[in-house]
Amino acid sequence: MFSSIDPRSPVPLYEQIAACVRVAVASGELAAGEALPSVRGLARELRINPATVVQAYRDLAADGFVEMRHGQGTFVQEVSPLLRREERAVQARELIRRLLEDAARRGIGVDDLSRAFQVETGVEIRE
Repeated sequence: MFSSIDPRSPVPLYEQIAACVRVAVASGELAAGEALPSVRGLARELRINPATVVQAYRDLAADGFVEMRHGQGTFVQEVSPLLRREERAVQARELIRRLLEDAARRGIGVDDLSRAFQVETGVEIRE
């Protein structure tokens, strides 16, 4: 789940960790009641400061994705279907933003992307 964490990214590590968990919860990869890795365990695995993991878990708790139980760990909370849909929409917009940035660097325009999307998916994009 945390394989996409990139220490060289301009996005802070705690935000990357939180985003990974949000995606996993929104997609159903993580179910309500499942335990997240311990703070120390995840920090050791990612070779980062435990305070970074704590910040990610606190942000997730504030957003209603997890519950932090003192002395027990951090657990996925039951997330409403609406929150799951909203999170998937946020992730979809982020994917599109990154695609457009990458395409612009390569000199690929929206029309080219639209045609490629149609070829790959068979879904026509209407304006």
